[in-house]
Parts: sequence; C-alpha cells; structure tokens
Amino acid sequence: MPLPPGDGTTLPPGDGAAPASGDGAAPAAAGPGRKALTLYAAGSVGMGVWVTVPGLLLLYFLTDVLGVSAALAGLALLLPKAVDVVVHPLLGSRSDRQARRDGHRRRMMRGGLLLGAALAAMFSVPPALTGWGAALWVGGWFTAGNLLFAAFQVPYLTTPSDLAVGYHERTRVFMFRMALLTAGLLAAGVAAPALSSGGTRTDYTRMAVLLAAAMAASAAVALRGVRRLTAECGFQTPAERAGHSTRADLRTALHDRDFRALVLSYLFTGTTTHLFLAALPYVTAYVFRDARLTALFMGLFLAPAMLSGPAWTAWSRRPGNGKQRGLLISQAGFATGAVLLLPAAALLDGPARTAATAAVVMAMGTAFAGLQLFAFALLPDAVAAADTAEAGAYTGVWTATEATGTAVGPYLYSAVLALGGFVSSTGGAHAPQSDTALTALLAGFTLLPAALMTLALRFQRRCALDEAR
Repeated sequence: MPLPPGDGTTLPPGDGAAPASGDGAAPAAAGPGRKALTLYAAGSVGMGVWVTVPGLLLLYFLTDVLGVSAALAGLALLLPKAVDVVVHPLLGSRSDRQARRDGHRRRMMRGGLLLGAALAAMFSVPPALTGWGAALWVGGWFTAGNLLFAAFQVPYLTTPSDLAVGYHERTRVFMFRMALLTAGLLAAGVAAPALSSGGTRTDYTRMAVLLAAAMAASAAVALRGVRRLTAECGFQTPAERAGHSTRADLRTALHDRDFRALVLSYLFTGTTTHLFLAALPYVTAYVFRDARLTALFMGLFLAPAMLSGPAWTAWSRRPGNGKQRGLLISQAGFATGAVLLLPAAALLDGPARTAATAAVVMAMGTAFAGLQLFAFALLPDAVAAADTAEAGAYTGVWTATEATGTAVGPYLYSAVLALGGFVSSTGGAHAPQSDTALTALLAGFTLLPAALMTLALRFQRRCALDEAR
C-alpha cells in the first residue's frame, strides 16, 4: 500500500482502505506468506473444474451421448464464446472502477459461487431434447456459465498485478496458483471421465452435480484468500486517467507491442491445449477402443504438470533463463510431443501403443506446466512495464483471449471430424466410423496441435518483456 505523504505508516488495505495515490504506484512489499498464497490459489481448483470438464467432455457429450452432429456441436461451443469476447473487456474496466471505489475487486468475484449450478444444468439435458434442442440447451447454459466464470476470473487474475511485490514474487504467486489449478485440472480430468464412464445422460448429470459442490467451496475460499493476500502485500489502486473508457482501455492494451505478442501467443497456446483435451475422449474411444483410458491419460498428463511447476519456477530464477525462455521451451516441447503422438498411436499396437502414448503424454504434461506458469506470470509483468496501464483492462483482454481459445480449439476439432465424415451416436453406443473419419480423428489430435503451437511460439518470440524488466 502506498504511504501517505509525510507519514511513516502503511494504511491497512481492507474493505475500507483509502485508494492509493493517483499514479497507482506502490513500493515493493515483502513477499506474501504461504497461507495467504494457498487460500488465494484455492480459487483455481474450482476454476480448473470449469476449464477441464467442458473442454474435455462437452463436445463428446454432444456428439456421442446426445446425437448432435459434429458441425452443430462445434457451433454450440463456439458461439457462446462470442459473448465472452465482448464481456471480458467490459468486466475488466468495471473491475478497475470497483477497485478505485471500494479499495478491492471482490464484489464481482461472488458470481463464482454460482458457477457450479451452471455446470450441473449444462449436463442435465431433458430426455426429450436431441439434435438442435439439445445443442441450444447446452449452449445456453454454457453461455451463462461463461459469464459467471468471467465475473470471477477477471478480478481474480488481476490480483497479482494489484500487489506491491516485485518481478520474482509475481512468479511465486502464480506458481502457487498453478499448483492448485493443476490439482483442480487433475482431479476433474480423472474424476469426470470416471464418473461419466457409463455414457448415459444420468451419468453425466451425476458427475456435474458432484463437481459443482467442489466449485462452490473453492470460490468461497478464494474470496477469503484474495482479501488476506492484499492485506499482507498492499493493494495498488488503478489510476484514474483522463478520457477513461472501456474503448480507451482496450486501445491502451492492444497498442502495447509486448502485450499484444503475448496475447496472440496465448491465443494459439490455449487453442492447442483445449483442442488436445476435446480430442482425447475420441482417440481413446475410437483408436484405442477403451474409453477408460481417458481418465488414465488425463492423469498422466496433469500429474507431471502439477509436480513440475515448482521446478519450472526455480529454473526461471537462474541467471540467463527467465520466463520468456521457459515459455518458448515449453511451446517447442508441446509441439514436438504432439508430432510424436502420431507414430505412437498409429504405428504401434496393444500394450506398446498404450505405453508409448503414455510416455509422450507425460512429457507434454511437463511442457503444459511451463505453458501455463510462464504465460500467466508474464501478464502482471506486462502491466508493470506499462506506466499507464490499468490492470483490469489488461486482464479483461487476456481472459477474453483465454475464452476464445477454449472455444476455438474444440470447434477446430469438430470441423476436422465433420470433414472426415464422423458419424454421431446416442447413449454411448458408438456408430461405426470410416477410415477417413478415423484418419481425421487422429490427425486432429496430433498434427493440428503441433502446427498451432508452432504459431504460438512464433508470436511469443516477438515478446520482449524479460528484456525490459
């Protein structure tokens, strides 16, 4: 918290804290304690469920349980995200206004308490609905859930930018967040396929209701964590600028060369990883012919990601490394792994195929940890490097980009399935697929992610935030 002129004490930054000085600057404070970081990071567990379950199962739920065509299912997941592209920047600016008025950003975050209800409704499709009706039901609740998710996620992710801490402490905050986010991804990635393995609508509804309770608890803990974290480190109130508007905020963020490169890189990174998630149930069901492998491969993908986060953090602190280099290495590693999945899954058979695929998936999980940690850790660096930046505006653009990637990835995979002639089915009874459909299904899981991640790497090379720190 900035010191008042001529005073040697620090004001407590609780709900009634006075706004910071007009320029929003604050001296770097000591790093936050582990308890505050853990409480804050707990919010990522529930958010990880929302990111994982629709990304992993929703496309498959539409095509192989509800009988929706691949092309229509892709649109049902893509169109709700068009709302996010508009809403997230608006929420970013609103979050900045609330921070100036209230001295904190927690008001909007309370929407996260209702996110689990949207998840449960989305997978509770009335039995009479199939085809277009089922797609509209799922798409409508997906839109509602995305709005609640945005209301929580925008101020939540802005918190590290609000703290009066330095370059490496921001990475530490995100390291804790990524550890618990990955724990949420891992729990949901293993539990959701296992709970819905029966393949009926009832199985999917039961899975969603159980996970919804965990999401509500996570959001409640996160609200407490944000309050404690800002109390320990100080809260930097966004500056009020002349001509302030959402459009001006967007212009400021998008005219920032380094931030623009980071955002474009993250767009392709998010598209790639969510395509990978959406494709996995199809590969296990139609290539390996064992849907139970979805939970196994998700566990093997996310367990290394959870364990390698602290190692990536320590590595980035060594001289000559840094976040930018770590992100580039992670992107190259993920792209290489995607290419190696093709011979592992297509040329081998039996236990050898499963073992080879598992090994590649584990390596990709290690790269995934770096993708998430370094991209998110560079976000507050971009805010800190821009003297006139409003953190909420930058985060609004960032989360809109994230939402776009979560939709475009599954949509691209659904388009590949449709082009290959994939046949939808109902109740988990898989329809026979042509050789062309199976080829498209596998190529969309391997070669397409590799190409998309290569584009992400090319954009990331233009970012110079580490050089400017």
